[in-house]
Amino acid sequence: MNVFEKVIYFLQGEMPTPTNYSLFHIISMLLIVGLTVFLCIKFKDCSNKTFRKILLIAWIVMVVFEIYKQIVFSFNWDGNQVVWDYQWYAFPFQMCSTIMYVLPFIIFMKDGVVKDACMAYLCTFSLFAGITVFFYPNDVFISMIGINIQTMVHHGMQVVLGIFLLVYNRHRLNWKYYLKGIVVFLIMLTIANVLNIILNPKVMSESFNMFYVSPYRDCTLPILSMIYEKTPYIVFLLCYAIGMLLAGALVYLVAWGIMILASRKKHFVDNKYQTQK
Repeated sequence: MNVFEKVIYFLQGEMPTPTNYSLFHIISMLLIVGLTVFLCIKFKDCSNKTFRKILLIAWIVMVVFEIYKQIVFSFNWDGNQVVWDYQWYAFPFQMCSTIMYVLPFIIFMKDGVVKDACMAYLCTFSLFAGITVFFYPNDVFISMIGINIQTMVHHGMQVVLGIFLLVYNRHRLNWKYYLKGIVVFLIMLTIANVLNIILNPKVMSESFNMFYVSPYRDCTLPILSMIYEKTPYIVFLLCYAIGMLLAGALVYLVAWGIMILASRKKHFVDNKYQTQK
């Protein structure tokens, strides 16, 4: 092995595979909750420049960890020689990966419809996906230390940034805002399935199933896997899309409800203070 390969081999250090709500998982959750609370209190009314810097730092961290993931998954030492073999199942275009492609539009673009749509997508659809994996990682944990850290950092950042964007844009939340996010979701879903069709089993034998909606490979998502098996593909795809639209709407409704309650409480406290004066 050369020096680079020795570094990669070192970064493949192992640990007992964590389970749901194991010590590793709980510590990760506490750190992410703490970071979320800190950002939402300290920077809820920050300047546009500071806002972009926060997102840029988060984006860089996520991209660096993703590069690490792609490299270590492609590296294998069999005891005699190094074998490099890209693992297509880990290609970074699952729903949870899309945050890395969407963030630059928010960071570098001027205010406008596109930027609003990207923010709406991250604080609804992406947030839902991040919450699902972060609080129920299930089979995303493996025996590799670095990958487990990458998993928690990546999905944790989805939660942190999703909630932070909701708080930062709290005065702009309305149904039109959510509808803009739908457009981004449908674009991402379309790109994912175009990739699935292009890289079909005739092109490659390895597993490749972006968004888990490939017409050629089984869906492994809970509930949706049963729909995939028992219905025509178009019905499955519609169920997937509608289910995600409802999930995004649910996240928006919960956030909107919390903002309304917080606003009323603040109004009540202000009125009581004015009365006492």
